[in-house]
Amino acid sequence: MATNWRIAAVLAGVSGVRGWQEELYRDLHQHPELSHQEHRTAGIVAARLRGSGFSVYEGVGGTGVVGVLENGDGPAVLLRADMDALPVREATGLAYASTAVASAADGDEVPVMHACGHDMHVACLLGAAQLLADGREHWNGTVIALFQPAEEVGDGARAMIDDRLGELLPTVDVALAQHVLPAPAGVVGTRSGPVLSAADSMRIIVHGRGGHGSMPQATVDPVVLAAMIVVRLQTVISRETVPGEPAVLTVGRIVAGAKSNVIADHAVLELNVRTYSDATRTAILEAIRRIVTAECQASRSPKDPEFELFDRFPLTDNDSDVTERVAVAFAAHFGERSVELPMQTASEDFSDIPAALGVPYTYWGFGGIDPDVYRQAEVAGRVSEDVPVNHSATFAPVIQPTLDTGTEALVVAALAWL
Repeated sequence: MATNWRIAAVLAGVSGVRGWQEELYRDLHQHPELSHQEHRTAGIVAARLRGSGFSVYEGVGGTGVVGVLENGDGPAVLLRADMDALPVREATGLAYASTAVASAADGDEVPVMHACGHDMHVACLLGAAQLLADGREHWNGTVIALFQPAEEVGDGARAMIDDRLGELLPTVDVALAQHVLPAPAGVVGTRSGPVLSAADSMRIIVHGRGGHGSMPQATVDPVVLAAMIVVRLQTVISRETVPGEPAVLTVGRIVAGAKSNVIADHAVLELNVRTYSDATRTAILEAIRRIVTAECQASRSPKDPEFELFDRFPLTDNDSDVTERVAVAFAAHFGERSVELPMQTASEDFSDIPAALGVPYTYWGFGGIDPDVYRQAEVAGRVSEDVPVNHSATFAPVIQPTLDTGTEALVVAALAWL
């Protein structure tokens, strides 16, 4: 490794923050909070930032927290972490496993777990903020530590933007973010261009004419109609997108009827689309509407179908110059542990923030799986079976070297500008 002296000087304090970071991570993991309910987490974040000398703004977009540390003339670098957890019942067996429950948006009581690693993101950014504050003699500029709520439901970034975020910040030069992934701990991966897909969920209601199951000739069966739609939608990817263009279309839910001998009067389909370009995104959504409308006409549906888009996530499209600068810095610091990140079919709302601020950005990944466990699964050809993925009830990053790697990555990337 050939990390420069400034980075080495700032990272010399890693051992000093590691103790409280690991304790904090366990605490956050054991006390997860759902989207827009991150009150405890936000309070911990705000207190830590103030203790590190940051000016702190709380309640941005509901539960968002922003810390600003000005240190003379120089670029302003925004570092972002997300804070929310998921309605998942933890099955890791860890001593610090979550047993938390909470009321979901619909009022139902659900189990809660940090099944996506946002607790790791928070701990890493707080550690990086402390290191940069303690080592401010080695850099000039402004560090902005942004802790975002509600990434899992796709509206947390937008909520912060709509709630005066731009007014609170100095002029930002670059925005940086990261995510822990089911890859060997200690590894960091960068990628220029599209890295996370855009995502669109669509709810479709198709109408039939209900009646007795013994007299189908007097009805328009929405179940058959829905089945024909599902089959025809399979051709959108296989026959309407350019071969080699990544895209996914999944019908995840169909609901119709209440009894075996009653033909319902409507059916509800819910589907999800993942794309990596605006042109493909538009084409697929238009194809869905065209196919559903045509199938309804073919089935003599008495009413036009209804369409509702929800849970929409933007494309994460990394700026090439920013990504190159970060990749060079990572290669110098991490050596062969710095790799190219494959395109991910997951989605994020982080890019809404730099888009609103009008600044370039990059988003990288770092591994969270015990390297020996991952290697054994790889040798056995069982990575997909034996390595838990994000949103799984058994997903929990190994604390080290994951925590050190994520913390160092944020510091190294920030110091590529500061």
